[in-house]
Amino acid sequence: MTKTSFSCCASLCNDGPNLETMKPFLTVLMSLSLLASCTQEGVSTEQYAKGYVTVNGKKLYYEKYGRGMALLLLSGGGINRSIEDFRKCIPALADEFTVIAVDTPGQGKSEQLEHISYGILAETMSKFIDSLNVDSLYVIGWSDGGIAGIMLAQAQPKVRRVIAVGANNGKRGFDIPADVPLDSVVAPSAAIFEQLNKDEVIKYSQTPGRDWRKMVRDYGLMVYAEEYFSSEIYGKIGIPVMIVLGDRDMITVEHGLEMARSIKNAQFCVLPNTSHEVFSERPEWINQIAFDFFQTKK
Repeated sequence: MTKTSFSCCASLCNDGPNLETMKPFLTVLMSLSLLASCTQEGVSTEQYAKGYVTVNGKKLYYEKYGRGMALLLLSGGGINRSIEDFRKCIPALADEFTVIAVDTPGQGKSEQLEHISYGILAETMSKFIDSLNVDSLYVIGWSDGGIAGIMLAQAQPKVRRVIAVGANNGKRGFDIPADVPLDSVVAPSAAIFEQLNKDEVIKYSQTPGRDWRKMVRDYGLMVYAEEYFSSEIYGKIGIPVMIVLGDRDMITVEHGLEMARSIKNAQFCVLPNTSHEVFSERPEWINQIAFDFFQTKK
C-alpha cells in the first residue's frame, strides 16, 4: 500500500516553547488526498484470529489481524465501548502490523471486573500483554485506553512506543467553562445516567454478568477524580510517546500539551476539526500517524 508521509508532531521538552508559540505548529494541515485506506481489502481470513485470555479470573476478548510488529489497540471506557471503535482503522494497520485489538474489562465481550480504576485497568492490560507470545509491541490507546497506554509506557517493559489519543490525567483536563468551579464537576447519579442513556443501559445489560449500576459508580469514581495517576510517572517514561487530541476534543489542548511536555522527548499532535471521536471521524489520519511514528528510527 502506498502511503503519503506527513509530519504533524512537535518534539517537546520541559523548557520548550509556550502554547501560544506552539499553536501554529500544532494544528495539522493535512491533504485530503491521503492514501491510507480503511477498507477491508488486503486482510485475509488466514490473517485473522480471535479468542479469550483469562486475567485474574476474568475473560478478556481479543481479535488479531495481519503480520509484522505487534500493535495493541486499547479501547475507550464507559458504556458500550469495544473493539468496534477501531473497526475503520484495523484493515490498513493490519497491512503493516500484527494488530491485536482487545475489549478492555467490562467492554464488548470482555467480562466485568469486581472493581475498576485506571491503576487496575493498566495492570490488567499489562498482564494481558504478558500472556501474548511477543517480546515487544506498540500500543495505541484511545480515551481510557490512552490513559492506560501512558501508564504502560512506564510500567510494561515489552511496550516500545505508545500513541495516546484523547487521554488526560484528571478531570481538570476536561474542557470546563471558566466560570464553573472544578469541585462542582461531579459524576451523575445512576438514576440520572439511566434517564439520559436508557437505550445504552438496556444494551449493556443484555450481556450476562453485567451490572450497569456498578459500572456507572466505578467509572464515576475513575473519571471524575482529581488525578488518575501520579505525575511522577511522566518522568519515569523512557520510550517514545505521542499525545494526540482533536482540536474540538473534550480534553483541552493546554492539558494535552502539559502532559506531553512532562514526558521526555514526547511528541504532540492536534488534529483539525475533530472531536474526541477521532477514530470514527478521521481513521485515515490516525493510521498515517501510526505509520509515521512507529516506523521512524528516531
